[in-house]
Amino acid sequence: MAREQSLRRLRQFYTALLRLYPKAYYERFGEPMAQTFHDLLRERAENDQGLFGFTFWIYVETFAATIRENTSMMIVQKRPLVCIGLATGLLLMVPLIAMQYVEGFNWDLFDFIIFGILIFSAALLYHLVASRVSAIAFKAAVGLAVAAGLVLIWMNAAVGIIGGANEGLANSLYVGGVLAVGFIGALLARFRPRGMARALFATAFAQALVAAIALAAGWGAGEPVWPWRFTILTGIFVATWLGSAFLFVRAARAQAAPQ
Repeated sequence: MAREQSLRRLRQFYTALLRLYPKAYYERFGEPMAQTFHDLLRERAENDQGLFGFTFWIYVETFAATIRENTSMMIVQKRPLVCIGLATGLLLMVPLIAMQYVEGFNWDLFDFIIFGILIFSAALLYHLVASRVSAIAFKAAVGLAVAAGLVLIWMNAAVGIIGGANEGLANSLYVGGVLAVGFIGALLARFRPRGMARALFATAFAQALVAAIALAAGWGAGEPVWPWRFTILTGIFVATWLGSAFLFVRAARAQAAPQ
């Protein structure tokens, strides 16, 4: 019974990953790919072969393949990819101009590359998810969540959010762990509004939980104005995740309402 439940969860997660493919590709290949994965999974389980390493690399390869397929589709369509590229270029002009007028503001090439990659990836993610539902509340919720994730990653990459002797572990949990909760939750929800709301509520809880652990453990206690600066910053992120969750709830209700 326990093994069947484990196999079912692994299949559900893989099916959720397949939904990241473009709609036409998923409708054509999604079912046979899911069946092949199911057969391989059951075969390995019956032969008492390891499942963790097998499923991990299948998930990684599948996620990479969904990115390739969506990018290829956008290249064919041209317009979405061009718009994202132009928006990224315009945003990169902001720090470039700031360098000319703001004393002490001095980015190098590496900073621009990282910032460009983050902006482009965030915009691409927004396009891929927000285009699935036409509701304005859904698009706003996706935009808010993607923006929060982008700011969280950038702040940590630029200055580190938590200092102290344990900053590596602390920041990994505060950023990577929290975003992993949201991303995995979104996949399991198959990007449906109600499931996305639950995923964002879980993300807000994870953010608050990691912050509480950091405060209790004294991570970053040597920083100035600790813990007030960290507490306020955490509150802003938690409020943002909750705001996105409530927008998803609103989108779910609009979707369920009779037309």
